[in-house]
Amino acid sequence: MFFNNKLLFAAALGLTPPWEVKDIKFSGVEHRLDIWVGYPSGTTFPCPVCGKAAPVYDTRKQTWRHLNFFQHETYLHAGVPRVECPHGCGVKTINVPWARARSDFTLLFEAYIMLLVKEMPVNAVAKLVGEHDTRLWRILKHYVKEARAKADYSSVRKIGIDETSAKMGHDYISLFVDLERAKLLFATEGKGKETVSAFTNDLVQHGGKPEKIESVCCDLSPSFVAGVKEHLANAELVFDRFHIMKIVNDAVDEVRRLEAKENELLKKTRYLWLKNPEKLTKKQQKKLESLKYENLDTVKAYNIKLSLRSFFEQPDRKAGEEFLKRWYFWATHSRLVPIVKAAYTIKNHWEGILSWFSSRITNGLLEGLNSLIQAAKARARGYRNKENFITISYIIASDLDYNLPALC
Repeated sequence: MFFNNKLLFAAALGLTPPWEVKDIKFSGVEHRLDIWVGYPSGTTFPCPVCGKAAPVYDTRKQTWRHLNFFQHETYLHAGVPRVECPHGCGVKTINVPWARARSDFTLLFEAYIMLLVKEMPVNAVAKLVGEHDTRLWRILKHYVKEARAKADYSSVRKIGIDETSAKMGHDYISLFVDLERAKLLFATEGKGKETVSAFTNDLVQHGGKPEKIESVCCDLSPSFVAGVKEHLANAELVFDRFHIMKIVNDAVDEVRRLEAKENELLKKTRYLWLKNPEKLTKKQQKKLESLKYENLDTVKAYNIKLSLRSFFEQPDRKAGEEFLKRWYFWATHSRLVPIVKAAYTIKNHWEGILSWFSSRITNGLLEGLNSLIQAAKARARGYRNKENFITISYIIASDLDYNLPALC
């Protein structure tokens, strides 16, 4: 059976008339495949401005990197036409169907890159495809910018806010997540009040209305709280369960550290008191059980912490507030300074904590997305700058529509 190689490669490339494969060159030594694409003489193309047929004025030679064929690097070559519109639009460069304007890669190659970077560090992808990572970052940033520009936030009603570390030390970006649709809406540098202002502006640009935001779940950061009250004034502020428990957990750990200086029993027991009981190993459970009967401040602090978990199991706000009042009295009369301080912090955020009963929202979803983002950062061993980190955060957690061709 005879195969027309040109027609075969034209089909593989998805070429449509008037475009056709003109020549093919394969080098087994260089592991490279070059394909020249052209069109019949006398072909007219739609004017990019008015869409009416226009003759070719001249061409500009260009090369694009394409998906490998059988492990061989593949390059497309074509003379990209400029047409002279007879309807007054002037001389214009047409858009070729296999690549976006001003790109050195085909759409299929870019779709492949966008797929890989969700699972692999950009540096690893660069080595895999034999390109410098800077060129790949340009692809990622282009598609994220274009996809976000088309995103519609008009139906956003419940959001979660959290910060995540961009690198070692106190270097953060803030994440704003749609809690109903499980996707990242906005990421920006910093973790202060100004990040809420930046999110509000971005929300408006995407068709959202700040006054329509019904609830915001966040930690007890004064900056986030102030930003929400100023820029999302109609939203019910809900303090996240995870961060409420973290306040008391940190207090328990401080009690343990102070007491461990004078009591050898508490050496190397930190995680016994910080982990939830059901997540302890059998060995840890046995150790904890033996310590429960010792007259230790740490045991007292631990029991106060465990009691607070029951707050979130109360049937309604009224029962929850009554429970919280009893817990607060117990904690503030414990004579354990770190626990007393934690109780005062909870008292200062009373309404936001009780709002959980009306909204029932938490940042658990956001924490999950945050974990995925941090896992990607760990695999990449960090990012060159925060702009790159934000770009990857969108790719991993935003579910953006990049309008790229399917790879299969």
